[in-house]
Amino acid sequence: MSETLAHIDGRPIGPGHPPYVVAEMSGNHNGDIRRALDLISAAAGAGADAVKIQTYTADTITLDHDGPGFRITGGLWDGRRLHELYAEAHTPWDWHARMFEHARTVGITLFSSPFDATAVDLLERLGAPAYKIASFELVDLPLIRRCAATGKPLVMSTGMAAPEEIAEAVEAARGAGARDLVVLHCTSAYPAPMSSMNLATLPDMARRFGVLPGLSDHTLGTAASVAAVALGAVFIEKHFTLSRAEGGVDSAFSLEPAELAELVSSCRGAWEALGQVAYGPGEAEAGNAGMRRSLYVSAPVGKGEAFTPANVRSVRPGHGLAPKHLDTVLGRRATRDIPFGAPLDWTMVEGGGPA
Repeated sequence: MSETLAHIDGRPIGPGHPPYVVAEMSGNHNGDIRRALDLISAAAGAGADAVKIQTYTADTITLDHDGPGFRITGGLWDGRRLHELYAEAHTPWDWHARMFEHARTVGITLFSSPFDATAVDLLERLGAPAYKIASFELVDLPLIRRCAATGKPLVMSTGMAAPEEIAEAVEAARGAGARDLVVLHCTSAYPAPMSSMNLATLPDMARRFGVLPGLSDHTLGTAASVAAVALGAVFIEKHFTLSRAEGGVDSAFSLEPAELAELVSSCRGAWEALGQVAYGPGEAEAGNAGMRRSLYVSAPVGKGEAFTPANVRSVRPGHGLAPKHLDTVLGRRATRDIPFGAPLDWTMVEGGGPA
Protein backbone atom coordinates (compact mmCIF):
# COMPACT_ATOMS: atom_id res chain seq x y z
CA MET A 1 0.00 0.00 0.00
CA SER A 2 1.26 3.49 -0.79
CA GLU A 3 -0.02 6.85 0.36
CA THR A 4 -0.58 9.27 -2.52
CA LEU A 5 -2.09 12.25 -0.71
CA ALA A 6 -3.02 13.30 2.80
CA HIS A 7 -5.12 16.21 4.02
CA ILE A 8 -4.95 18.28 7.20
CA ASP A 9 -7.71 20.81 7.73
CA GLY A 10 -8.54 20.63 4.02
CA ARG A 11 -4.95 21.31 2.88
CA PRO A 12 -3.65 18.56 0.53
CA ILE A 13 -0.20 17.17 1.39
CA GLY A 14 1.84 15.12 -1.04
CA PRO A 15 3.41 15.12 -4.51
CA GLY A 16 2.15 17.98 -6.61
CA HIS A 17 1.60 20.27 -3.62
CA PRO A 18 3.99 22.65 -1.80
CA PRO A 19 5.57 21.17 1.34
CA TYR A 20 3.42 21.47 4.44
CA VAL A 21 5.40 23.54 6.96
CA VAL A 22 4.65 23.14 10.66
CA ALA A 23 5.95 25.46 13.36
CA GLU A 24 6.49 23.42 16.53
CA MET A 25 5.81 25.53 19.62
CA SER A 26 6.79 22.86 22.16
CA GLY A 27 7.61 24.61 25.46
CA ASN A 28 8.73 27.90 23.92
CA HIS A 29 5.70 29.68 25.39
CA ASN A 30 7.77 29.76 28.62
CA GLY A 31 4.66 29.27 30.75
CA ASP A 32 2.97 32.45 29.48
CA ILE A 33 -0.31 32.08 27.57
CA ARG A 34 0.11 35.53 26.03
CA ARG A 35 3.42 34.38 24.57
CA ALA A 36 1.74 31.19 23.31
CA LEU A 37 -0.87 33.25 21.47
CA ASP A 38 1.83 35.55 20.07
CA LEU A 39 3.70 32.50 18.79
CA ILE A 40 0.58 31.35 16.94
CA SER A 41 0.20 34.81 15.38
CA ALA A 42 3.89 34.91 14.44
CA ALA A 43 3.69 31.51 12.74
CA ALA A 44 0.68 32.66 10.74
CA GLY A 45 2.52 35.84 9.77
CA ALA A 46 5.53 33.81 8.62
CA GLY A 47 3.34 31.78 6.26
CA ALA A 48 3.50 28.43 8.05
CA ASP A 49 0.68 26.01 7.35
CA ALA A 50 0.23 24.97 10.96
CA VAL A 51 1.36 25.33 14.55
CA LYS A 52 1.87 22.19 16.60
CA ILE A 53 1.70 22.03 20.37
CA GLN A 54 2.18 19.16 22.83
CA THR A 55 -0.56 17.91 25.11
CA TYR A 56 0.66 16.30 28.33
CA THR A 57 1.28 17.04 31.98
CA ALA A 58 4.32 16.01 33.94
CA ASP A 59 2.23 13.26 35.54
CA THR A 60 0.85 11.88 32.26
CA ILE A 61 4.26 11.61 30.63
CA THR A 62 6.51 10.42 33.50
CA LEU A 63 6.71 9.70 37.24
CA ASP A 64 7.72 12.16 39.94
CA HIS A 65 10.77 10.09 40.77
CA ASP A 66 14.52 10.56 40.94
CA GLY A 67 15.59 6.97 40.46
CA PRO A 68 17.84 5.61 37.70
CA GLY A 69 16.81 6.88 34.26
CA PHE A 70 14.63 9.69 35.59
CA ARG A 71 17.39 12.32 35.35
CA ILE A 72 18.81 13.47 31.99
CA THR A 73 22.51 12.92 31.40
CA GLY A 74 24.25 15.04 28.75
CA GLY A 75 22.89 17.36 26.09
CA LEU A 76 20.82 20.50 26.34
CA TRP A 77 18.94 19.44 29.50
CA ASP A 78 21.80 17.76 31.35
CA GLY A 79 21.01 17.12 35.01
CA ARG A 80 17.30 17.93 34.79
CA ARG A 81 14.79 15.54 36.34
CA LEU A 82 12.20 14.42 33.80
CA HIS A 83 9.25 15.39 35.97
CA GLU A 84 10.72 18.83 36.65
CA LEU A 85 11.52 19.45 32.96
CA TYR A 86 8.08 18.39 31.75
CA ALA A 87 6.35 20.45 34.44
CA GLU A 88 8.19 23.49 33.07
CA ALA A 89 7.69 22.69 29.38
CA HIS A 90 4.10 21.47 29.27
CA THR A 91 1.26 23.48 27.74
CA PRO A 92 -1.46 23.79 30.41
CA TRP A 93 -4.62 21.99 29.33
CA ASP A 94 -6.82 24.92 30.31
CA TRP A 95 -5.00 27.01 27.65
CA HIS A 96 -5.94 24.69 24.81
CA ALA A 97 -9.42 25.97 23.99
CA ARG A 98 -8.20 29.56 23.82
CA MET A 99 -5.22 28.56 21.62
CA PHE A 100 -7.42 26.68 19.16
CA GLU A 101 -9.79 29.65 18.95
CA HIS A 102 -6.91 32.09 18.42
CA ALA A 103 -5.48 29.94 15.64
CA ARG A 104 -8.82 29.99 13.88
CA THR A 105 -8.97 33.76 14.28
CA VAL A 106 -5.54 34.36 12.69
CA GLY A 107 -6.11 31.75 9.99
CA ILE A 108 -3.66 28.98 10.81
CA THR A 109 -4.20 25.30 11.61
CA LEU A 110 -3.37 24.13 15.14
CA PHE A 111 -2.89 20.51 16.12
CA SER A 112 -1.03 18.61 18.79
CA SER A 113 1.08 15.68 19.90
CA PRO A 114 -0.90 13.82 22.58
CA PHE A 115 1.09 11.66 24.95
CA ASP A 116 -1.66 9.51 26.41
CA ALA A 117 -5.33 8.65 25.87
CA THR A 118 -6.58 11.41 28.18
CA ALA A 119 -4.81 13.96 25.98
CA VAL A 120 -6.52 12.49 22.90
CA ASP A 121 -9.86 12.80 24.68
CA LEU A 122 -9.22 16.48 25.40
CA LEU A 123 -8.13 17.19 21.83
CA GLU A 124 -11.15 15.39 20.42
CA ARG A 125 -13.46 17.61 22.50
CA LEU A 126 -11.67 20.64 21.03
CA GLY A 127 -11.98 19.41 17.44
CA ALA A 128 -8.26 18.94 16.76
CA PRO A 129 -7.85 18.38 12.99
CA ALA A 130 -4.85 15.99 13.19
CA TYR A 131 -2.52 14.16 15.57
CA LYS A 132 1.25 13.82 15.78
CA ILE A 133 3.11 10.92 17.38
CA ALA A 134 6.45 12.09 18.76
CA SER A 135 9.60 10.04 18.12
CA PHE A 136 9.88 8.79 21.71
CA GLU A 137 6.24 7.59 21.52
CA LEU A 138 6.59 5.69 18.23
CA VAL A 139 6.89 2.44 20.20
CA ASP A 140 3.63 3.16 22.06
CA LEU A 141 1.39 1.20 19.71
CA PRO A 142 -1.73 1.60 21.90
CA LEU A 143 -1.35 5.39 21.69
CA ILE A 144 -0.93 5.18 17.91
CA ARG A 145 -4.07 3.05 17.63
CA ARG A 146 -6.01 5.47 19.85
CA CYS A 147 -5.07 8.43 17.63
CA ALA A 148 -5.72 6.50 14.40
CA ALA A 149 -9.14 5.39 15.63
CA THR A 150 -10.31 9.01 15.62
CA GLY A 151 -10.13 8.96 11.82
CA LYS A 152 -8.05 12.14 11.89
CA PRO A 153 -4.83 12.56 9.84
CA LEU A 154 -1.82 11.10 11.64
CA VAL A 155 1.81 12.23 11.49
CA MET A 156 4.53 10.07 13.10
CA SER A 157 8.18 10.90 13.80
CA THR A 158 10.78 8.14 13.63
CA GLY A 159 13.78 9.39 15.63
CA MET A 160 15.83 6.43 16.92
CA ALA A 161 13.41 3.92 15.37
CA ALA A 162 14.68 0.76 13.72
CA PRO A 163 12.99 -0.26 10.44
CA GLU A 164 10.97 -2.97 12.15
CA GLU A 165 9.68 -0.46 14.72
CA ILE A 166 8.60 1.92 11.95
CA ALA A 167 6.87 -0.98 10.18
CA GLU A 168 5.03 -1.91 13.40
CA ALA A 169 3.92 1.68 13.94
CA VAL A 170 2.69 2.06 10.35
CA GLU A 171 0.87 -1.27 10.58
CA ALA A 172 -0.73 -0.26 13.90
CA ALA A 173 -1.86 3.08 12.49
CA ARG A 174 -3.35 1.60 9.33
CA GLY A 175 -4.90 -1.30 11.19
CA ALA A 176 -6.72 1.13 13.48
CA GLY A 177 -8.08 3.16 10.60
CA ALA A 178 -5.45 5.79 9.72
CA ARG A 179 -5.84 6.89 6.11
CA ASP A 180 -4.07 10.26 5.97
CA LEU A 181 -0.64 9.15 7.17
CA VAL A 182 2.67 11.05 7.01
CA VAL A 183 5.90 9.61 8.43
CA LEU A 184 8.78 11.93 9.36
CA HIS A 185 12.46 11.12 9.27
CA CYS A 186 14.00 12.54 12.43
CA THR A 187 17.27 12.66 14.34
CA SER A 188 16.44 12.85 18.04
CA ALA A 189 19.31 15.11 19.07
CA TYR A 190 18.81 18.66 20.32
CA PRO A 191 20.27 20.31 18.31
CA ALA A 192 21.03 17.68 15.67
CA PRO A 193 24.39 17.94 13.85
CA MET A 194 24.11 18.15 10.07
CA SER A 195 26.30 15.07 9.77
CA SER A 196 23.68 13.06 11.68
CA MET A 197 20.75 13.83 9.39
CA ASN A 198 21.14 11.09 6.73
CA LEU A 199 18.51 12.68 4.52
CA ALA A 200 19.09 9.99 1.90
CA THR A 201 16.77 7.95 4.13
CA LEU A 202 13.76 9.96 2.92
CA PRO A 203 13.20 8.35 -0.51
CA ASP A 204 14.08 4.94 0.93
CA MET A 205 11.52 5.38 3.72
CA ALA A 206 8.83 6.35 1.20
CA ARG A 207 9.52 3.23 -0.88
CA ARG A 208 10.06 0.82 1.99
CA PHE A 209 6.97 1.69 4.00
CA GLY A 210 4.72 3.10 1.27
CA VAL A 211 4.23 6.39 3.11
CA LEU A 212 4.35 10.11 2.45
CA PRO A 213 7.77 11.18 3.79
CA GLY A 214 8.63 14.31 5.73
CA LEU A 215 11.25 15.70 8.08
CA SER A 216 11.17 16.70 11.73
CA ASP A 217 14.22 18.96 11.72
CA HIS A 218 16.19 19.70 14.89
CA THR A 219 19.27 21.15 13.16
CA LEU A 220 20.29 24.78 13.42
CA GLY A 221 19.18 26.83 10.41
CA THR A 222 17.11 25.82 7.40
CA ALA A 223 19.50 23.99 5.04
CA ALA A 224 18.49 20.47 6.09
CA SER A 225 14.79 21.18 5.54
CA VAL A 226 15.40 22.64 2.08
CA ALA A 227 17.55 19.63 1.14
CA ALA A 228 14.82 17.32 2.43
CA VAL A 229 12.26 18.91 0.11
CA ALA A 230 14.63 18.29 -2.80
CA LEU A 231 14.67 14.62 -1.76
CA GLY A 232 10.89 14.35 -1.73
CA ALA A 233 9.82 15.50 1.75
CA VAL A 234 6.20 16.71 1.63
CA PHE A 235 6.05 17.81 5.28
CA ILE A 236 8.54 19.88 7.29
CA GLU A 237 8.37 20.40 11.05
CA LYS A 238 10.66 22.88 12.79
CA HIS A 239 10.73 24.30 16.33
CA PHE A 240 10.23 28.04 16.59
CA THR A 241 10.32 30.79 19.19
CA LEU A 242 9.79 34.53 19.37
CA SER A 243 13.38 35.13 20.48
CA ARG A 244 16.22 32.74 21.29
CA ALA A 245 17.73 35.40 23.52
CA GLU A 246 14.69 35.20 25.79
CA GLY A 247 15.40 31.56 26.55
CA GLY A 248 13.11 28.58 26.91
CA VAL A 249 13.45 24.81 27.01
CA ASP A 250 13.79 24.45 23.22
CA SER A 251 14.86 27.95 22.20
CA ALA A 252 18.49 27.01 21.46
CA PHE A 253 17.50 25.03 18.33
CA SER A 254 14.39 27.00 17.37
CA LEU A 255 13.85 29.47 14.56
CA GLU A 256 12.79 33.05 15.16
CA PRO A 257 9.85 34.48 13.14
CA ALA A 258 11.97 35.96 10.33
CA GLU A 259 13.86 32.68 10.03
CA LEU A 260 10.59 30.75 9.96
CA ALA A 261 9.42 32.95 7.09
CA GLU A 262 12.68 32.19 5.28
CA LEU A 263 12.16 28.47 5.91
CA VAL A 264 8.68 28.62 4.39
CA SER A 265 9.92 30.59 1.38
CA SER A 266 12.99 28.41 0.80
CA CYS A 267 11.14 25.11 1.14
CA ARG A 268 8.43 26.20 -1.24
CA GLY A 269 11.05 27.56 -3.63
CA ALA A 270 12.91 24.23 -3.53
CA TRP A 271 9.65 22.39 -4.26
CA GLU A 272 8.86 24.72 -7.15
CA ALA A 273 12.35 24.27 -8.57
CA LEU A 274 11.95 20.47 -8.60
CA GLY A 275 9.33 20.67 -11.34
CA GLN A 276 9.31 17.63 -13.60
CA VAL A 277 11.67 15.81 -15.95
CA ALA A 278 12.31 18.25 -18.78
CA TYR A 279 14.89 18.65 -21.53
CA GLY A 280 15.30 21.28 -24.23
CA PRO A 281 14.57 25.00 -23.98
CA GLY A 282 11.89 25.89 -21.48
CA GLU A 283 9.70 28.95 -21.44
CA ALA A 284 12.09 30.88 -19.19
CA GLU A 285 14.97 30.19 -21.61
CA ALA A 286 13.18 31.19 -24.80
CA GLY A 287 14.76 34.62 -24.96
CA ASN A 288 18.27 33.19 -24.80
CA ALA A 289 17.98 30.62 -27.58
CA GLY A 290 19.65 33.05 -29.97
CA MET A 291 22.78 33.17 -27.82
CA ARG A 292 23.93 29.65 -28.67
CA ARG A 293 26.83 29.19 -31.11
CA SER A 294 26.28 28.71 -34.84
CA LEU A 295 28.15 29.04 -38.15
CA TYR A 296 28.78 32.57 -39.45
CA VAL A 297 30.74 33.97 -42.38
CA SER A 298 33.83 35.51 -40.77
CA ALA A 299 35.25 37.00 -44.01
CA PRO A 300 33.50 37.85 -47.33
CA VAL A 301 33.00 34.82 -49.56
CA GLY A 302 32.56 35.16 -53.35
CA LYS A 303 30.27 32.99 -55.45
CA GLY A 304 32.07 29.71 -56.22
CA GLU A 305 34.69 30.27 -53.52
CA ALA A 306 35.38 27.40 -51.12
CA PHE A 307 34.43 27.62 -47.47
CA THR A 308 37.51 27.38 -45.22
CA PRO A 309 38.36 27.92 -41.54
CA ALA A 310 39.42 31.41 -42.62
CA ASN A 311 35.93 32.44 -43.74
CA VAL A 312 33.54 30.30 -41.62
CA ARG A 313 33.56 30.12 -37.82
CA SER A 314 31.41 28.87 -34.95
CA VAL A 315 30.44 31.96 -32.95
CA ARG A 316 27.57 33.50 -31.05
CA PRO A 317 24.69 34.28 -31.82
CA GLY A 318 22.79 31.17 -32.83
CA HIS A 319 20.99 32.08 -36.05
CA GLY A 320 23.20 30.15 -38.48
CA LEU A 321 23.76 26.46 -39.09
CA ALA A 322 24.54 24.33 -36.04
CA PRO A 323 28.29 23.98 -35.36
CA LYS A 324 28.02 20.20 -35.90
CA HIS A 325 27.79 20.91 -39.66
CA LEU A 326 31.16 22.68 -39.87
CA ASP A 327 33.06 19.66 -41.26
CA THR A 328 30.36 19.16 -43.91
CA VAL A 329 30.52 22.81 -45.02
CA LEU A 330 34.32 23.14 -45.19
CA GLY A 331 35.64 22.52 -48.72
CA ARG A 332 32.29 23.06 -50.40
CA ARG A 333 31.59 26.18 -52.43
CA ALA A 334 29.37 29.21 -52.04
CA THR A 335 26.27 29.45 -54.24
CA ARG A 336 26.42 33.26 -54.15
CA ASP A 337 28.38 36.18 -52.78
CA ILE A 338 28.10 36.21 -48.99
CA PRO A 339 29.03 39.27 -46.90
CA PHE A 340 30.98 39.26 -43.66
CA GLY A 341 28.77 38.55 -40.63
CA ALA A 342 26.05 36.62 -42.46
CA PRO A 343 24.58 33.58 -40.69
CA LEU A 344 25.28 30.55 -42.86
CA ASP A 345 22.40 28.48 -44.18
CA TRP A 346 22.17 25.56 -46.60
CA THR A 347 21.00 27.72 -49.52
CA MET A 348 24.47 29.31 -49.46
CA VAL A 349 26.25 25.96 -49.70
CA GLU A 350 26.69 24.12 -52.98
CA GLY A 351 24.81 20.80 -52.81
CA GLY A 352 22.71 21.98 -49.88
CA GLY A 353 22.26 19.85 -46.80
CA PRO A 354 19.72 18.58 -44.28
CA ALA A 355 16.34 20.24 -44.54
